[in-house]
Amino acid sequence: MDGKFTATQKDLLTLLSSMQPICNKRTTLDVTESVLFQVTPRELTLKGTDLEISLQANMDIESDFTDTASFLISGKRIFELVKELDGTIEFKFSDTQLGLRAGGVDLALNIKDAQEFPPFPERIENMMSVEASFLLDMLNKVAFLIPQNNANAALNGMLVELDAHEMALVATDGHSLARVTTPKYTLAEEKKWLMPKRAVLELKKLLEAYPKDNVFLGVCGNQLVFSGKNFNFFTKLIADPFPQYKAVLAKDGFTPARLSRDPFVRTLKRTSCLLAGQFVSTQFAFSPGKLKVSMQNKEVGALEEELSLEDFSEGNVESRFYSPYLLNGLQAFPDAAVNFFIKNNVKPIIFEASNNDCHMTYVVMPVSATQSE
Repeated sequence: MDGKFTATQKDLLTLLSSMQPICNKRTTLDVTESVLFQVTPRELTLKGTDLEISLQANMDIESDFTDTASFLISGKRIFELVKELDGTIEFKFSDTQLGLRAGGVDLALNIKDAQEFPPFPERIENMMSVEASFLLDMLNKVAFLIPQNNANAALNGMLVELDAHEMALVATDGHSLARVTTPKYTLAEEKKWLMPKRAVLELKKLLEAYPKDNVFLGVCGNQLVFSGKNFNFFTKLIADPFPQYKAVLAKDGFTPARLSRDPFVRTLKRTSCLLAGQFVSTQFAFSPGKLKVSMQNKEVGALEEELSLEDFSEGNVESRFYSPYLLNGLQAFPDAAVNFFIKNNVKPIIFEASNNDCHMTYVVMPVSATQSE
């Protein structure tokens, strides 16, 4: 079936751009390098999959099609060509080629039979609607901590938890843990899903592209789905169980304290400068009114600093931490003051912050002097 349709370069490029991380990933099937085009009289739908994550995106078009036409085309190649065109693009479809015309430019790309494309997820069961900008803010508070290739496969993902009280996102690299919760979104039935890091990063990109929309969270078979006005994003899940982490959040016997965020961050950056790629711990001595920070790297130099400490009412606590672990999480805290809890040199330091219906917890485990030698 031959036919023509037109699309604006800007809108089509947005869709094709979102497909690039998927169609450029090497898989066991060469056909996953292609994007599936489905053209109807009023709408163009693109589908891409790398067998782990899948994306369906759509846009309005004008066409002379009276039925649906489907074909496969190189996702990378059409993206690169559309990127170099302007204005309205006219597409002419035939059995073997897709022609592109814009201004004085005429191009043609070979196409393949749509039946070669892998089965695509269908029948989404939506569970709730979430503000895209709110979900993006929550993701930014934990996604930075997800490892890339940890030996424990479960750590290479982000845990999504829902129950009758709250929604929680959790990530850990085995040394630190980040958790953000909100009471805005709940489910009567408890649910848990472990999303791979790559899926989290691609979801963030989609939310950044459509921040004003609402997103539906749902399931499709054994996949988690996020659906916006112009897209459906599917991800397979990590089957390994996420660590039982809640015990580490307990604060029984811990002493609360507060300090100014920016001076503390600058101190941590200076200690990190003295690491020179080595795993050397920094000593933190907490006492009423002050925090003493000291670090010595025999090959580089030493640091001694003192910071004002508020609301630390009694006692003295000394503990050692690896500065980059503290620094990673504190950069996700927006407030001028940082609230935390500390107990002794074998218990973690627990940072907390609440704003905009979110509660963030960041936990860092201590290290011993022998560990860092």
